[in-house]
Amino acid sequence: MNMKKLYSLLLACLLAAGSATAGEGMWLLNKLKQVNEAQMRELGFKLTAEDVYSLNHASMKDAVARLGSGFCSGELVSADGLMLTNHHCGYSAIQSLSTVKDDILTNGFWAMTRDQEKPAGFSVSFLQYITEVTDTVRSALTAEMTEAQRDSVISEIGDRLASQATAGNPHLDANFKSMFEGNEFYLFVYKVYPDVRLVGTPPNAIGKFGGDTDNWQWPRHTGDFSMFRVYAGPDGEPANYSTDNVPLKPKSHFPVSLDGVKKGDFSMIMGFPGSTERFLNSDGVKLALDVEQPSRVKIRGEKLAIMKKHMNADDAVRLKYAAKYAQVANYWKYFIGQQKGLKRQHVFDRKKAQEDDLMAWVNADPARKLKYGGIREDLAKGYAERARYEKASTYMQEAAFGSGVVMAGFRLYGLMMQLEKDPKNEQRITAMADQARGAMRGIWADYDPATDQEVTAAMFKLIAQDVDPAQQPDVVHTVNKKYKGDFSKWAEALFKTSILTDTTRLMAFLAKPQLKVLQKDMGMQAMQSSLGLYRNVLGPAISDAQTEIDKGYRLMEAAMMEKDPQKMWYPDANSTERLTYGIVNDYKPADAVHYDYFTTELGILQKEDPSNDEFIVPARQKELLLAKDFGRYADEDGSLHINFISENDITGGNSGSPVINGNGELIGIAFDGNWEAMSGDISYEPELQRTISVDIRYVLWVIDKFAGAKHLVDEMTLVKTPKAAPAPVEAVPATPAPAVKKPVRKG
Repeated sequence: MNMKKLYSLLLACLLAAGSATAGEGMWLLNKLKQVNEAQMRELGFKLTAEDVYSLNHASMKDAVARLGSGFCSGELVSADGLMLTNHHCGYSAIQSLSTVKDDILTNGFWAMTRDQEKPAGFSVSFLQYITEVTDTVRSALTAEMTEAQRDSVISEIGDRLASQATAGNPHLDANFKSMFEGNEFYLFVYKVYPDVRLVGTPPNAIGKFGGDTDNWQWPRHTGDFSMFRVYAGPDGEPANYSTDNVPLKPKSHFPVSLDGVKKGDFSMIMGFPGSTERFLNSDGVKLALDVEQPSRVKIRGEKLAIMKKHMNADDAVRLKYAAKYAQVANYWKYFIGQQKGLKRQHVFDRKKAQEDDLMAWVNADPARKLKYGGIREDLAKGYAERARYEKASTYMQEAAFGSGVVMAGFRLYGLMMQLEKDPKNEQRITAMADQARGAMRGIWADYDPATDQEVTAAMFKLIAQDVDPAQQPDVVHTVNKKYKGDFSKWAEALFKTSILTDTTRLMAFLAKPQLKVLQKDMGMQAMQSSLGLYRNVLGPAISDAQTEIDKGYRLMEAAMMEKDPQKMWYPDANSTERLTYGIVNDYKPADAVHYDYFTTELGILQKEDPSNDEFIVPARQKELLLAKDFGRYADEDGSLHINFISENDITGGNSGSPVINGNGELIGIAFDGNWEAMSGDISYEPELQRTISVDIRYVLWVIDKFAGAKHLVDEMTLVKTPKAAPAPVEAVPATPAPAVKKPVRKG
């Protein structure tokens, strides 16, 4: 079959799909009744949309937590605010509570009494309600407005609506969100609880079993979970940390199923997916493949190698950089996989075919052509302009701003501006110095100058090597001139003298801030040079290009929905609470390869490698696994199920989300996607895309059998469907035995 026929067939398949496939879709909770409930019930959902999202009654939304501003998700599993999320979601909190003497990141931690629970350092919030405000926004817009005018009006309305929603209640947080690239608008209101405490975490060897090698891969055998508790004031309302606070009494919490999962079982996930680009056009795919992704992979790979070298040499550095390393490594591998997936799935060509079909529909009608005829030109022009600056912009984000000393300089930038503009305002200067002092103490808690010195030298060397000289920060030209291009010597001089790299020098400066000190500081010079380039050159250029792109997408998505009004449309993820549903299922990633839908304890034992810190099996865990001491957490097949996969649609931010069965019971915790479908944030692949989750029974086994923290399991509401009694056997009258003729004896 030639390529033209192949793409025609692909297009025909796309056009034949009247709605998103089961599994695909990050659905708005307030639209489930009219859009999704019927399909969900066909797949095995036994409840109603009202059980998921209700304004008047306790519902599942009340048990799903947003961690921080949406870096992860979590779920409440007890009437006393006990919360589960991923181990990698709690990683920063666990690391910050670890010391070389008390290394809970490596050894694990379990609070045997509530007074042993440790402040986690992040807040959680729960969705109160969603209000669609599309009509309010549209009524203020006119066709004559420029994109800038339109954006200004939308922003003003959003700020006003958010302020009205939170007026008089300091515990509420309102997020105004644009959906479908400015075609619909919603207000999400949350209640924020700042007092969250670490309750338990398995050792790193369980919580991160497989490490970077297994990251994004199936089959997996990772116990990716940690436990926290949400606290409230004595009145039940949110409150900052206090010994007087009490465990939150939530409106709802998830019952925990001991039944496990079978192929074809209904599964749904609720959480806070961060960002997808399902409407990305062919120009956007090309830019990602040609420039953005290769740049991010190269820079992050260099940074990881340096960090790993220093972490391996010093346990103190290992603890300080554990969370940073994990964050950089996670998306380093993600971008590698996404590149491969986009190419393997021919996503550029498929997007191009969709665009051809859409424009054929647009051009078939004069009115539609007048309204939507400029879509392709707007997008092509915007991406062509953005491509001129994309590499430099990516290198600034990942390399220059990836230097710890440059980011530390930002903490003092406000103070520097104050000293420059109003040096006589001593009260304001003192206040800003105090603020900087607190911020820098936070940075220094997880900072190693020697590591950052090598990272900084390598990052700016990459900029010098790979970026157009006209788009490099001035500091690169200074190094080329003054240090003959030796970035290691430049970094050595910087770290030897800068107030940003030594806490004694820094605190002495903050006690008596002087503008000339900051102006002469090499670290501040590197920061100002980088910031100036981005703010004055790269940022404005990309912003102008993005205006054209945004207009093109707004019109494109409006045209797509007008063309196919019967299709079940869902907006791209944007850190708002969503639901995805599908079934538990296996998959075939390649010719002659089949992956089952679950893994067992055998995989842990098979992968064990005491010489590799990614595959260490703790002695107690190995002893219990070999003895098959699984208790009530064993599957009916006698094994201990570790992870499972399902046709659910997730992305970053969904980590830690509850995986729920058709009865509304917790069956797992979502923690990853699979390697073969890394293009999924741009193009969902129904035959390949799977969510990897830790089986809740393995979580319970680790807590109970491995850690001996059965009191935490007892706090949960465990449910198990009783086995159906065998059907009674109807008594059947005995049939008389046939007469036996005795042999005749002869004698």
